[in-house]
Formats: sequence, structure tokens, C-alpha cells
Amino acid sequence: MTNSLTNTARLLGAGLRALLVLTLVTGVLYPLVVTGVAQGLFRDKANGSEIRSDGKVVGSSRIGQAYDLPLKKGQKTPEPDLKWFQGRPRNGLGGNTVNTRYHLLVSGATNRAADNAELVQWVKAAKAAVIKDNSVPGHPVRPSDVPADAVTSSGSGLDPDISRDYADLQVHRVAQKNGLPVSRVRKLVEEHTQGRTLGFIGEPRVNVLKLNIALKELLAKS
Repeated sequence: MTNSLTNTARLLGAGLRALLVLTLVTGVLYPLVVTGVAQGLFRDKANGSEIRSDGKVVGSSRIGQAYDLPLKKGQKTPEPDLKWFQGRPRNGLGGNTVNTRYHLLVSGATNRAADNAELVQWVKAAKAAVIKDNSVPGHPVRPSDVPADAVTSSGSGLDPDISRDYADLQVHRVAQKNGLPVSRVRKLVEEHTQGRTLGFIGEPRVNVLKLNIALKELLAKS
């Protein structure tokens, strides 16, 4: 009996020592090392790729956000504020409860097939809205002008970027709404167009938040 108790006490002591050592290594030392390396070498990414304007954090370069007008009385869905460049569309995912636009609790797509009747209707509605919103006097938007990312959301629903084509499509509307020359707004888009990653991955893209901050600064100067 005494020998059994001794062995049990020895095993419990060894287990406790292992628990303390592993807690120290994996719960304290390892997180400190990883955090130190991240802050030293990848500070921007480690802190959420924050974007600042007027000294305040206004968003992340990795997460899209909406540019809407305040809700009117009785409204359930806000209207887009058309003086700003818009990201991927509110109707691209429709009104499903899995992912409402840019809500960060969850991310994901609709998982509907391309021939799903409801998805087809959402895309048609999004396309009609893009044509209506971006057609200005002397510069109507044709259905063939509307790029795919203007009528669909990304796989995550959180895409912060739009294609150069979609940014260009919005230039005339943004210029008219803000009383700016079209050439100046188009130059703004050019200045904020990122090329393909490593020169061959993906397509040229424009970060909508960074572009709108530059637009705000341009308006302040004007």
C-alpha cells in the first residue's frame, strides 16, 4: 500500500511539474516570442493593417466597409452615399442572414449555384443599381460596362478592394457629385491602383477606403 501511494505521489508530482513547464513555455514564453517577432518585423499587419485619417484609425486595409447615407425614418436598408466610391455591392450577397455586408461576426458567401434563381435576381438587381447610380448626363453606363465585381461579393464578403474597371466606372459620378473635374478624379484612381501581386498574381485593384480618404483630402484642398 505504501509503495502504491509513493508511486502515485511521484506520478502526480511529475505531471504537475510537466504542467507548470508546458504552461510556462507554451502559455508565456512562446506567445511573447511570437508577439515580439510580429511587432518587430510585421508591426502593421500584426496590429490589423490599420488605416488612419486625421490622426484617427478609420478602418483596416484588409476589411471593406460601407459608405452609406444615414437611415431615414422607416428605412431598413440605407442608401449608398454616392459622393464616395463604393465597394462591392450590397445586393451581391442579397439579404441572407449568413453574411450581411461587412459584418465581421461571420464571413462567407451564399454557396448558391450560378443558376440559382434567387442569386440571379440579386445580381440583376445589383447590375440595375450600378447602371442607374453611375449614369450621369453625357455619360450613360451600358450593361456591358459593368464588371463582375460590381454585382457580386467576394467569397468572404469582406473584400476591401475593387477592380480598376469598377473604380473607373464610378469616376464620372464621383466627379459630378463632388463638383470635381473628371480628369482629377481619374488621376486619383490611377494613383491608388495596385498592380498584380508579384507581378503576375491576381488583377490590378483599388483599395476603396484609401481611395476615399484621398478623395476627402482632395475635397478639403478644393
